Amino acid sequence: MKGLGGLRNAVRQELVARQVDEQIAARFPVGQRLRVLDVGVGQGTQALRLARAGHSVTGLESDATMLAAAREALAGEPEGIRERVRLIQGDGQDTGVHFLPGSFDVVLCHGVLMYVPEPDPMLAGLARMLASGGLLSLLVRNADALAMRPGTAGDFGGALAAFDTDTYTNRIGVTVRADRLDALTATLAGIAAPLHAWYGVRVFCDNVGNEAELPAPTELARLMDAEDRAGRTDPYRRVAALLHLCGVRG
Repeated sequence: MKGLGGLRNAVRQELVARQVDEQIAARFPVGQRLRVLDVGVGQGTQALRLARAGHSVTGLESDATMLAAAREALAGEPEGIRERVRLIQGDGQDTGVHFLPGSFDVVLCHGVLMYVPEPDPMLAGLARMLASGGLLSLLVRNADALAMRPGTAGDFGGALAAFDTDTYTNRIGVTVRADRLDALTATLAGIAAPLHAWYGVRVFCDNVGNEAELPAPTELARLMDAEDRAGRTDPYRRVAALLHLCGVRG
């Protein structure tokens, strides 16, 4: 968990890593070195993890500050890992400008769609980047559970308001958009990357403060296992703060 910051981010990154690895193992031969595109690479957590596993990773990031953080993190890696990672400044809505169709085996788009007013064209572009049989991994805010955070915090006015909207104000004060499982399932089918599996992320600890520290290792392991199981089990996964959807390019 080193380098993952507070508990909320550690849970997100660890669960998504487990789920991505599970889907990669189900789709590709053991030992195959994959071509990965990480759209909205952020600080590079998943990109570096996959590069350490032997894959070739291209990170695309529009925010100069985040891109600088990813480059700083990459600089601290051994040469063999550094040479497997390419970082590019660019917008995920313009992947066709940077890459040829079918250039990647795996495309990650985590924590990006909430900033895109109309996601369907971007998702179609991401699907075009995939080779046949490739994996599209999306991490989005769950619009069907927007009332959970204010409601469990005792803000019942906020909970009532959240039932009738697909937007919310995130923890940095920006109003952004959430997505619904049914709508994204239809979109993925329409762009020839139908939904193969989906998970919930942060069922139990979404209301933990951003700076909450990690508990002792034994307790942290229990928490991760509980979140992992809830994220795979109905009805719990349906009220998770985040949804992780995995589509497969037909």
